[in-house]
Amino acid sequence: MGRDTIADIITSIRNADMDRKGSVRIRSTNTTEHITKILLREGFIENARKHRKGNNNFLVLTLRHRRNRKGPYKTSLNLKRISRPGLRIYSNYQQIPKILGGMGVVILSTSRGIMTDREARLERIGGEILCYIW
Repeated sequence: MGRDTIADIITSIRNADMDRKGSVRIRSTNTTEHITKILLREGFIENARKHRKGNNNFLVLTLRHRRNRKGPYKTSLNLKRISRPGLRIYSNYQQIPKILGGMGVVILSTSRGIMTDREARLERIGGEILCYIW
């Protein structure tokens, strides 16, 4: 794992989803816990548990898969990292993009914490666009 923890969790979840794994283990930080809570609340993952092994804390996420599906497997979870350490992307609340006409979720880091695009529009605050999920 590198220094960009958000990109690490996005990549870990995307890889586990493509391999049809039932769960994925990620390193636990405050940022990853807040993003996990959003994913759980929006219904993109089924469950999240916090574990401790030695001095390391980690989260075990149970992924949601389409069952009884015939034909080639298509990922049910699409994640895209937007703002990264080399190029930060900021937006005010009026210009926050809508993913799939509002069906997707934009996760933002604001002055009041990490929240979704809907919450940021209601509170009328902007921030750094972390990732898109659809």
